[in-house]
Amino acid sequence: MAVVTTTTDAATDAPTDTPVVATDLPVGRYVDWGPIILGTLGALAIMVVLMTFGGALGLGVTSAQPYAGLSAKALAVLAGLYACLVHVASFATGGYLAGRMRTPWATSDTVESHFRDGGHGFAVWALGIVVGTVLALSGVSAALKATAGAATAVASAGVAGAAANPQTPAALQQLSMQPTDYAVDRLLAPGPGAAPAGAAAPAGGAAAASRADLAAPIARAFAANANSPQLDARDRTWLAGLVSQRTGLPQADAEKRVDEDFAELKAAEQKARDAADRARKVTLIAAFLAAATMAIGAAAACAGAALGARHRDERTLVVLFGSRRFW
Repeated sequence: MAVVTTTTDAATDAPTDTPVVATDLPVGRYVDWGPIILGTLGALAIMVVLMTFGGALGLGVTSAQPYAGLSAKALAVLAGLYACLVHVASFATGGYLAGRMRTPWATSDTVESHFRDGGHGFAVWALGIVVGTVLALSGVSAALKATAGAATAVASAGVAGAAANPQTPAALQQLSMQPTDYAVDRLLAPGPGAAPAGAAAPAGGAAAASRADLAAPIARAFAANANSPQLDARDRTWLAGLVSQRTGLPQADAEKRVDEDFAELKAAEQKARDAADRARKVTLIAAFLAAATMAIGAAAACAGAALGARHRDERTLVVLFGSRRFW
């Protein structure tokens, strides 16, 4: 666009017309939300279709039969790689749509034009990540609400059933499945030929106490020695004497039972720690891979937008499956 300005000649004091060329103004807005929204919807739709297809493939290569189909570790690795490829390919396609369909700029400034193309691809990725996160969080929230509702219904049904059957023992209505409760059961189990735990015991003896009275101090003794390789000598002697009086076992057998029970508790604790550590490592690796995949997806969206803009400017015909049409 040429702009004519009037200046004065210093020698003759006569006005002269000097043409000054101004920079061409851009046509359209800096941000075209239409192509961005279309590219985002296209990327999410492609992702849903490909993930559904991948889920069908995963079901096809697994089996409930032993030693059939892929192992859980191999399936997890393949599923992770497939999800990464789907993420990158979907956002690259969405960026291509946004870059090819956005309004071109009339100026010849290729640097600014390229930046705008890549910016539209980045906008497609950012909007897709935000929308996908919101949808995922809403789905998790709905699942948690459904689970809580089901648990409440089951609990209500259990309470109603217990109230309707007054013959149900109180111990069954308040059943506890803590590891220490199982340890108490093992310790206080009657020995061969001994009377049951609920049988009458000599007055004033340690066995006169009920199981409920003994469970708490036994559990506290085990908990106090949880970080020790073996039981404290006083706790071991007390527990062995209690087991011997309660079950009728000889002192040596009672001590052996106490040691075995404590060893099983330590093994269960170590197994839980190992499982938690494995879960932490898996979560850590998955988080790093997810972050890296999203970063690669952003780069793919920007590159796709730049490619789409170049095809738009060069009027390149894209052939899909041998068809000259878009569909």
